[in-house]
Amino acid sequence: MAHTPIETTSVNAIRVLAADAVQKANSGHPGLPLGSAAMAYELWANHMNHNPKDPAWPNRDRFILSGGHGSTLLYSLLHLFNYGVTMEDMKQFRQWGSKTPGHPEYGVTPGVEASTGPLGAGMAMAVGMAMAEAHLAAVFNKEGYPVVDHYTYVLGGDGCMMEGISYEAFSLAGTLGLSKLIVLYDSNNISIEGNTNIAFREDVRKRFEAFGFQTLLVEDGNDLDEIGAAIEAAKADTTRPTMIEVKTKIGFGCPAKEGKASAHGEPLGVENVKALKENLGFDPEVSFYVPDEVYANYAEKAERGAKAEEAWCALFTEYCEKFPEMKELWDQYFDKNAAEKLIDDEAFWSYDEKPEATRNLSGQVINRLANILPGMFGGAADLAPSTKTNMKDKGDFSKENYAGQNLHFGIRELAMAGIGNGLALHGGVIPYVSTFFVFSDYVKPMARLASLMGLPLTYVLTHDSIGVGEDGPTHEPIEQLAEFRAMPNFNVFRPADATETIAAWYSAVTSKNTPTAIVLTRQNLPQLAGSSKEALKGGYIVADSEKEIPDAIIMATGSEVQLGIAAKEALAGEGVDIRVVSMPCMDIFEAQSAEYKESILPKACRARVAVEALCDFGWGKYVGLDGTTVSMKGFGASAPAAVLFEKFGITKEAVIDAVKSVL
Repeated sequence: MAHTPIETTSVNAIRVLAADAVQKANSGHPGLPLGSAAMAYELWANHMNHNPKDPAWPNRDRFILSGGHGSTLLYSLLHLFNYGVTMEDMKQFRQWGSKTPGHPEYGVTPGVEASTGPLGAGMAMAVGMAMAEAHLAAVFNKEGYPVVDHYTYVLGGDGCMMEGISYEAFSLAGTLGLSKLIVLYDSNNISIEGNTNIAFREDVRKRFEAFGFQTLLVEDGNDLDEIGAAIEAAKADTTRPTMIEVKTKIGFGCPAKEGKASAHGEPLGVENVKALKENLGFDPEVSFYVPDEVYANYAEKAERGAKAEEAWCALFTEYCEKFPEMKELWDQYFDKNAAEKLIDDEAFWSYDEKPEATRNLSGQVINRLANILPGMFGGAADLAPSTKTNMKDKGDFSKENYAGQNLHFGIRELAMAGIGNGLALHGGVIPYVSTFFVFSDYVKPMARLASLMGLPLTYVLTHDSIGVGEDGPTHEPIEQLAEFRAMPNFNVFRPADATETIAAWYSAVTSKNTPTAIVLTRQNLPQLAGSSKEALKGGYIVADSEKEIPDAIIMATGSEVQLGIAAKEALAGEGVDIRVVSMPCMDIFEAQSAEYKESILPKACRARVAVEALCDFGWGKYVGLDGTTVSMKGFGASAPAAVLFEKFGITKEAVIDAVKSVL
């Protein structure tokens, strides 16, 4: 373990910077950075291909800090490697508008590959990145031209290993044999409440062996040689992912805190920071100081990454000249605007007039897209035959065939959504994930991260209401639509027919910074005469009134739009003039101009009824004080769908009565 003095000082610079940042903020988590500094340094300095001058280099190795609370570890590395995180940024840790927020945030800090914080999330996102790498390598690499050839590293601790999402994600990673995935387990036996033996006594390495991982143990988390040898052994296994358990001490180097739970989530204290510095050979009276020779060492290490990118660029140029058809395909995969041309593609917008479940229509659109956009890459949590998400003739992604485009996530909805985030973060693929809408409860935490990160991931969520029927209340979503609509930067489409379903998919695959949920029926719906591409505005008039200001407005989504139109026709016979508004996506409607919204929902018409076979939470802003809703007031039941709509009062007659009640 004879490390050079400069290596020791370079590792300790990470620790001291992290401790100073947390202390100045008087808030944060110093324990993980102090314990993990050596493994992070060894990885970034000597094994990981990354170039601080170009954080977006396509063939860089990816690093995710799944234990996002230890963010100062990552910020210290980004500062020392000169990613544009300045010493002033380090001093602004956890402050308003800084590049160094409390947990790593994608898009805020250069070099941060994913927003992490919810423990285990980074583990699933790393699996997604490794899947994207394996797929793109299978599509693009030619003999002698490994243009897609990089690793995904993820670092997390005992908390990440306790979370269920890690079990789900790593079980799939082992099944798929993702050998470019390397998991660094910061194993210190401490969580917030104390020693992990109070709640976590399993043999984690045996668990990973059962998943199909190579497992390695580093007994001394400060031994750079031992850590380095383990990383190289991980790379040498080309058939399995690897988990390296690195035994560390939380709060390492701080005499009063080392190995204690109190090191986890609070500043060390001024005197303890001084003691840490003294212990590690730094001046205890000086804060936010890095010796020049340490900066020089990091600059030299960064040069290795710059040369790796230079070599890759030369290889890629040669590859493009030798395989022009692959260059063309590469450009298609990485063109973020490719789908926009579909707005005027008549074939894309075509459909049969017959009644059809929107899940079936969505399946047709997925297959159209798969034949136009080669990067389509997605699947379901063991439900593709029901959610209609299989792409015909595109092969199944598996250990035996990474070129396949259909993903089989198994019954792992939470990990599926996290993996979807990883696919979107990696780039080069157009990912979608799918399950029954009621199981979106398992999807929600990772969908929230997608919203935060601004990832254009698509969620295909079928069996959207009491229309599920005989499966009963456990399988009938009621409150889920409101939950997803409540999320900022998240588009929820509930289309009423073919045109609206195509619009939903067009919106999803052209989105740049917003995830989209497409919520679809099991039961057949008619094609509506008045539906149009106006659905892309989120809300529009599907059947208009005779008068400029109608007597009443009926608003509906999905399977209930037809009820609104039927009620309008019946009321016309009684001399009542109705406008029917289809509202496939409230989020997009809200983004329209005030003038447009007024043209659809004029304030002068206060007699309004909203119709939806789910809970009515969220409709209040549209129906106002004088309006009402025809909706679910409780959970569903087990019976044929038609019986349920009748019994729960989601009928044409109920809509007519509701209109009369507000007139």
